[in-house]
Amino acid sequence: MSKTEKMVVYQVFPRLFGNDNTNNEKNGSILQNGSGKFSAFTQTALDEIKKMGFSHIWYTGVIEHATKTDYSEHGISKDHPAVVKGNAGSPYAIKDYYDVDPDLADNVKLRMKEFQELISRTHISKLKVIIDFVPNHVSREYKSDSKPKGVIDLGEDDDVHTTFNANNNFYYIPGQEFSPEFDLFSGGIKYEENPAKATGNNRFDANPSVNDWYETVKLNYGIDFLNGGHLYFDPVPDTWHKMLNILLFWSSKKVDGFRCDMAEMVPVEFWGWAIPQVKEKYPKIIFIAEVYNPAEYRNYLWNGKFDYLYDKMGLYDTLRAVICNDQPASCITGCWQSVEGIQYQMLNFLENHDEQRIASDFFAKNAWKAIPAMIVAATMNTNPVMIYCGQELGEKGMDCEGFSGTDGRTTIFDYWSVKTIREWRNGGKYDGKKLDTDAKKLREYYVKLLKLCNSEKAIREGAFYDLMYSNYENTLFNSEKQYTFIRKSGNEILLIVVNFDDKDVETSIYIPKHVFEFFEINPKKIEEGQELLTDKKSTSFLRPNALFYTKLAKNSGKIFKFTEKR
Repeated sequence: MSKTEKMVVYQVFPRLFGNDNTNNEKNGSILQNGSGKFSAFTQTALDEIKKMGFSHIWYTGVIEHATKTDYSEHGISKDHPAVVKGNAGSPYAIKDYYDVDPDLADNVKLRMKEFQELISRTHISKLKVIIDFVPNHVSREYKSDSKPKGVIDLGEDDDVHTTFNANNNFYYIPGQEFSPEFDLFSGGIKYEENPAKATGNNRFDANPSVNDWYETVKLNYGIDFLNGGHLYFDPVPDTWHKMLNILLFWSSKKVDGFRCDMAEMVPVEFWGWAIPQVKEKYPKIIFIAEVYNPAEYRNYLWNGKFDYLYDKMGLYDTLRAVICNDQPASCITGCWQSVEGIQYQMLNFLENHDEQRIASDFFAKNAWKAIPAMIVAATMNTNPVMIYCGQELGEKGMDCEGFSGTDGRTTIFDYWSVKTIREWRNGGKYDGKKLDTDAKKLREYYVKLLKLCNSEKAIREGAFYDLMYSNYENTLFNSEKQYTFIRKSGNEILLIVVNFDDKDVETSIYIPKHVFEFFEINPKKIEEGQELLTDKKSTSFLRPNALFYTKLAKNSGKIFKFTEKR
């Protein structure tokens, strides 16, 4: 990754992206509701995604996972429906680490070839490929039908008569059958697992509830959780070797990076051992960790060797609270302060497959209300920013799909299609002509903003200066609803201000003399500014110890660019 490129990620769920089937039967099968395919990502589609300002695309749910769809005629073992969530199944209940989801193939027998062709098309469009790596758990009936010759399957050589063995791949509850708090009969056949295995969310008993990750089994990385959490890392546990081989397998397919699911549930020692070995063979590959404990951020970056972490508990939670009027905008300052020194390694986002859609009834109810937050997330630092497919269209995520239910999220468990995405795709034309006026305007705004992330050097690689402390006593600036900062690179200066208020405001920003000293700017050489999001000339000037006046529409922001004459 070049230091002069800001990483802008488009997260997309292929099963949903290319699905034009409008049946959308609740709890529908793949025959009823259809499924998107790898082939939906045509060169035209990928070129259009690139034009939106993205550098990377995260194909979510690519690796084969448990499903209620029967692919046994293709040599894929059938899953018991009692331990599959939804008809399509969870993309995080991995069934075969060495294969791709057959739902996504036009020709199931050629599914891996079709995926590799997708990688090639993506690279032709100058986009880099990220896929999921799910290291903490697998489906309850994990069985690799496609593993390379000589690979021993997970659990194949386990001693199932003990709760823990450092070289077991799973944890067991000897003498007990898997007996969750729900019915294991489906289609008249009972799911049987004896002895029971520990469940993915660290349930070390045989009785998980429907609220647990009951469809998954916890992988054993050498920690004896039931006996004091003792670590058995020397010699290197068998699971470590098997998971490293899986990472190398996918790296050889020319993927450019991994988003590592629930990385903090896997010991940091594993990552510190595995990631350098992968990078030794594939130096440019990147690793993004889903880590939610801020106390572990630096541990997983420095000792775990990750390139980037989710900024969920800090910036996402704060921006959501500000949008929903639960916190003042001034709290944003604490977000960058808490990750001082590692902020450039924090991935910013406002939506992903786990979180509720901005426009849903559970969040902001209106996609435009998040525009000031999106400006902050995209321009605050040099670190990556991510958009979830449909976010730029104002997707509400309010469908009642089946297992997912009406929860403000777009389902990852059900066969479904998404109206806004269908309208943007427009039967493979990718021209957005079927979108309503509001969705078109929102998308145009996102494209304008995201393109600035790399076209503007000050956003891409510049320094940051928070102006909030200089404006708390400024009676013409409302720190409850406005947030402002400066970015600078070379002779280019950006003043960025956003308004979270639901009303238009006239405001002023006090620019202290220290800004000019800190950045070594000669105020006499600053030319008249320009608003980058509107291409209008600025009527205010950037001067030390002076107020910068501007008007801000409700739920909006402005990016002013100034140039220092050289």
